[in-house]
Order: sequence, then structure tokens, then C-alpha cells
Amino acid sequence: MKKIILAAIALLVLSSSAFAAEKIVLGVTPFPAKEIADVAKEVLAKQGYELDIKEFTDFVQPNFALEDKSLDANFFQHIPYLENMKSEKKLDIVPLVKVHLLPIGIYSQKITSLKDVKEKSVVAVPNDPTNGFRAYKLLEREGLLKMKPGNKLTAADIVENPKKLKIRELEAPQLPRTLPDTTISVINMNFAVDAGLNPSKDALALESKDSPYAVVLACRSGDRDSTKIKALAKALNSPEVKKFINEKLSAKGVIPAF
Repeated sequence: MKKIILAAIALLVLSSSAFAAEKIVLGVTPFPAKEIADVAKEVLAKQGYELDIKEFTDFVQPNFALEDKSLDANFFQHIPYLENMKSEKKLDIVPLVKVHLLPIGIYSQKITSLKDVKEKSVVAVPNDPTNGFRAYKLLEREGLLKMKPGNKLTAADIVENPKKLKIRELEAPQLPRTLPDTTISVINMNFAVDAGLNPSKDALALESKDSPYAVVLACRSGDRDSTKIKALAKALNSPEVKKFINEKLSAKGVIPAF
């Protein structure tokens, strides 16, 4: 009898481990990737996957963590940024699916319209190549600067600066903190929202909805065809995620990209 009981217990242990949820470790930045990932987590749970979400507060470490296999995938960046970092750091990471767009915006604590930008005003922009490009193109669209043609723009590429604006190129996460010291700052939406700004109400200008800078799911190239990564990609492009973005995030300027 004792042997039968022990055998039954062993069988239960094996059965429970066999049906244990397979874990997927996903790196994200706080808003809105974290919130979107939480919805995907519920979708994946119904399919027998456990989504372990790791938050990062910068745009560099999630790719390094993916490369060193601390993560299975990450979800925080657009393709131009990924391609630039892959080239610079020799990373073996590929984009999978587009999920949402975070329009970059112009913010201020000193003016309520870009018409009020005066001569020699201080303007802060991101210093990384892709977000810097987006910032300069937005400033150009709004008539504040004229830039050289090209895909990588810095202050050195300004060809017309009629108001003699003083440009400050800074790390993207620092930009919300510059608002007391600038006339305008061009800020990525996730950092703006994290600082308590509402893009749909507080931005003086936003990128247009046809911007190519949608946020993507990325993984190591060798894992792109794995079953769990495909399940993650499908969950992030699920009807549940699209509904969540449209109903809960659209008021803050976030739009689905699928």
C-alpha cells in the first residue's frame, strides 16, 4: 500500500510539472509598453504561458539583456533605433511585429503655443540618432528650423535657424526634467507620460500618425521561429491588445500599429 501511495504521489508531481506554464521573460519600458504587456500576459496565460515582465528605465539595457539571454524578448523600441544599436553594438537582434506608436512631442512650462517661441529660446532634444532625427523633423515641420536632408540629424545639420534657437542635445530620459530650464523640450511620449504629462492635452505639437517609428517586439534572431516567441508576438497583436490601446491609451496619444 505504501508503495502504491508513493507511486501515486510521484505521478502527481510529474503531471503537475508537465503542465507547468512555460515562462517567457519580456523586457519593457514603463509606459505604455508595461500596460500593453500586462494585457498580453492575460492572453498568454490562457494558452499556458507565464509572461514574466521586467521593467527598464532606459533605452540601452533592454537590448543588452536580450543579447546576454537575461530576456527572451523585449518590447520598447522602434526599428530605426534597433537598427542603429545593432550596427553600433554588433547585436544579433531582429524585429518581429509592430505593436503601437508613441508620437514624439513638443512640451513647455513657459508657453502655450509655438507661436510664442522667441529669439534665442532654449530648446532641448534627444541626443540619440533616431529620436534626435524625429525631434528635428518635428521642429522643422513646425517652422522653427530648417534641416539638411538625411536620416541622422544633429544641431550641426541645421541650415536655417531664424530665431537663433539654442539647442541642447540630452539623454532622452532626462528631457522632462529640463522643462523648467527650457522654452520647449522635445520628449518621447513614454518619458512624458511617466513625468505626469498628458500628450493629448499638454503637447504643443505631436508627430503625425503616419510616422514610421512604431514600437516593435524584438528577439534574438535564432529564436524568432520558436513557439513561445510566436505566441508572444500573436498576443501583442491580439484583438484584446488593440481594444485596450484604443479604449484606454488613445486619449494619451498612443495608437495601435497593427
